[in-house]
Amino acid sequence: MKSFIIKKNENDQRIDKFLKKALPKLSSDLIYKYIRLKKIKVNGKRTLPSYKLVLEDKIDVYLNDDIVANETKKNDFLLAKKQLEVIYEDKNIIIVNKPVNVTVQDDDSKNPDTLNNRLLLYLYQKKEWDYLVQTTFTPAFVHRLDRNTSGLIIAAKNVESSRILSEKIKNREIEKYYICKVHGIVEPKQGVLKDWWTKKEDNFVTVSKKPLNMNSKEIITEYKLLAHKNNVSLLQIHLITGRTHQIRAHMYFFNHPLLGERKYTNIAEKNDGEYQFLFSYKIIFNFKQNNGILEYLKNKELSLPIPKF
Repeated sequence: MKSFIIKKNENDQRIDKFLKKALPKLSSDLIYKYIRLKKIKVNGKRTLPSYKLVLEDKIDVYLNDDIVANETKKNDFLLAKKQLEVIYEDKNIIIVNKPVNVTVQDDDSKNPDTLNNRLLLYLYQKKEWDYLVQTTFTPAFVHRLDRNTSGLIIAAKNVESSRILSEKIKNREIEKYYICKVHGIVEPKQGVLKDWWTKKEDNFVTVSKKPLNMNSKEIITEYKLLAHKNNVSLLQIHLITGRTHQIRAHMYFFNHPLLGERKYTNIAEKNDGEYQFLFSYKIIFNFKQNNGILEYLKNKELSLPIPKF
């Protein structure tokens, strides 16, 4: 038998969803079967798959040890660097300044020094999160930045914040602004680019005036020229949509590839910088409604200084 006590980050979710994450060896069909056979109980009583868990509920699972045995807890985060520049933090979220040449999540290199692992190490050392105690939720960033893109990125500390932030990003209620340097003098000085985005193989995307296939999606990128010199423009970019490599691919399609760009460029000379110059410098929480525990973030704005040009 194995028991679970429901804590804050596991509260208010269906028991079948909880068990699917807590006991990955069990399929949904088996979970329903064992609940029906009363091999899974809540507070000593029969339950239903749709039951919503509440704080301090006790779940007893009467199954063989090989099924309910704890999975090996992933603790790669202990190998991450203790480098995390926190820009804003409260009990629900944390916003950090991501450096270049650091991935947000795991990639093919299997390097444990990801930004997400640095976050987990930071929270673990603060005793706000313990990988040996938390069962089904792990703090994580709710959006991504490319390895060589720096700047502001948001993480959720609990399951409710993660749900709300993901919904707000989907509904475009979190506005993200970037600074970039591009080749050429951009004309007109400001505008909104509307085109179509199609993801290819090897994490490569194509931008076109018309959809290329049924998987093509519209992209909208707003830009404003801030300064220019030596045939280089400094732009503010406001992402209306948020697709993989949107800014990099869209500016290339606009005939103004980013400085330091390696993947999306037609510039013969590429020795203009070790990394692409792309910087997430401002976030606005433009919340409308249904903000839940994050209501206090409504209309909040955070920004970093614009680099000298």
